Amino acid sequence: MGIREGLQRADQDDAVRVSIITGAGGKAFCAGADIGTFDFDPEKARAFFIDAMEVLSAPERALKPVIAAVNGIAYGGGFELAIASDFILAAESARFGVPEIKLGLLPGFAIVRLQDIVGRAKAKEMSILGDPVDAAEASRLGLVSRVIPDERLLVDAIAFAQRIASQPRLAVQMAKSFYNRGLGGNEMRHAIDGFPFLLMHADAREGINAFREKREPRFDKT
Repeated sequence: MGIREGLQRADQDDAVRVSIITGAGGKAFCAGADIGTFDFDPEKARAFFIDAMEVLSAPERALKPVIAAVNGIAYGGGFELAIASDFILAAESARFGVPEIKLGLLPGFAIVRLQDIVGRAKAKEMSILGDPVDAAEASRLGLVSRVIPDERLLVDAIAFAQRIASQPRLAVQMAKSFYNRGLGGNEMRHAIDGFPFLLMHADAREGINAFREKREPRFDKT
């Protein structure tokens, strides 16, 4: 079952009050898309991006609260999935980043949401330099709710979820709805249009091919 389907099922189950998303295996929350599968056809690229945005924004659209318990790295799509959640609880080993610029691309969901979370200057820095931030920096930026020792992440995430579940159900859902009101719109449409446009450019082809070939990209300097 995928994330989108799982959250839809949780919304329909009266016994579920809160959902927790975390990475399997302990080393990564989510490292992002499989670059090796990218298709340079513009229509396929647009369809891929739209579907990806539907999945990555699923926590935001869910009626019930969603906690991202981030263990290890959350890069690219993994980072976007985390910031679409209502709360991010970060393990001390967690790392967050949007490295798409290094492929000649830009983040999609993150470029729409990130400046609302960390401010415009830091959002530009993260998107244009592509450098990750660690859990301590993410906490300072207001990106995460709490930083937790790795070995306690799931225990504390469950305890956090239980506290949310003890609150009045309807009021919690309305609070989420009010905070998320107005997100998306024209900005998301621009992101959807921008991804296939950049993917057709020579820089994206070079960046993706360099990634596949495990070498440094040689971007056009002109």
